[in-house]
Amino acid sequence: MFKIGATVTAVIVGATAAILSLETTVSRNDIRMGVADKGPLETTINATGRIAPAYEEIVNSPVDSRIVEVFAQAGDTVEAGTPLLRLDLESAETTYEKMVNDRNIRSQELTQLRLNNSTQLSELSMQIEVKEMEVNRLKVDVDNERRLDSLGSGTGERVRQAETAYTSARLELRQLNQRLANERLRARAAEKVEELSVNSNDKDLEQMRRTLERGRIPAPHAGVLTYIATEIGSQVSPGQRLAVVSDLSRFRVLGQAPEASAERFGVGSEVSVRLGSTELKGIVTNVTPRATDGIISFTVGLDDPRNPRLRAGLRAELYISYGYKESVVRIPNGRYFKGAGEYDLFVLDGGGRLRRRHVTLGDSNRDYVEVVTGLEPGDSVVISDTEKFKSKKSLKIK
Repeated sequence: MFKIGATVTAVIVGATAAILSLETTVSRNDIRMGVADKGPLETTINATGRIAPAYEEIVNSPVDSRIVEVFAQAGDTVEAGTPLLRLDLESAETTYEKMVNDRNIRSQELTQLRLNNSTQLSELSMQIEVKEMEVNRLKVDVDNERRLDSLGSGTGERVRQAETAYTSARLELRQLNQRLANERLRARAAEKVEELSVNSNDKDLEQMRRTLERGRIPAPHAGVLTYIATEIGSQVSPGQRLAVVSDLSRFRVLGQAPEASAERFGVGSEVSVRLGSTELKGIVTNVTPRATDGIISFTVGLDDPRNPRLRAGLRAELYISYGYKESVVRIPNGRYFKGAGEYDLFVLDGGGRLRRRHVTLGDSNRDYVEVVTGLEPGDSVVISDTEKFKSKKSLKIK
């Protein structure tokens, strides 16, 4: 009987040892552990971003032309006015010369119109002066005839004739004055039309002159040439990008976040920007009104836009602040966290093993994740990626 009991015990011990030997083990050095605690949580939205120059200007082709010469290369430092490339401007220069000739013709026509108007108005003024002298003379005649008639030396008929001549002359004088006033209005209107035409030509001419200047494609300001079209002989159309000059002394961040997060932040939201071990602060300065493929784009202005760690094109991790919770159960953030929801995490039990536990996680920031259910303060949980152990219910730490 004793032999049978010893045999059964040996079988059980052997089976247990065999089962334990089959249990998956994991090295303590291959995983990261975090301890749940209770404390405040400043909630943030995780986003990605790219460092970009704070200011850059695109230089477009002002005319339909082709590239005939390139003077600079991408990466060159340029000053304002530095020639970047040259376009074939023969057609534009011909158009400019024709516009200059048209403007000169218009200017001469305006001068001629002013001279004609001046001559015509002078003639009318002279006619009025003559008519005024005639009216004055006729008035004297009327007075003389009336005096003679009162003395008995004249006749009523001669008085009436003198009065009629005087009245007729006054009407003619009034008509000449009205004609002069009308002619002055007509002359001013005609000259105004011609002046507007000349001014319009001047504006077109100035615009064409600036077009020719831009056609030589100078740098609009000092900076670094981050792009330039170098295909000599290629055809370009008005508005086509030819070069980009960037100010690389200051930077901003172009960020992207899931569309579902759009209601949680806006212009003025505080942002933490992480570049490796460097952390910078900033605020959201602009948010695009529409999402593209489920992504909202926004711009972050940096408190320190001249930080030496900044380089155009660098990728950055962004954490946008949107709320604050006074006291929550929380665990350290890690690669396991993909957003609020339900997770199966490995939790350390009292026997030194990791056992899978269903956990609900909520809000987060770059350092902590809120635990809604499943963990208590003091629980030790794996916060590294355990995707390869997703079929295991427990792990043994060695």
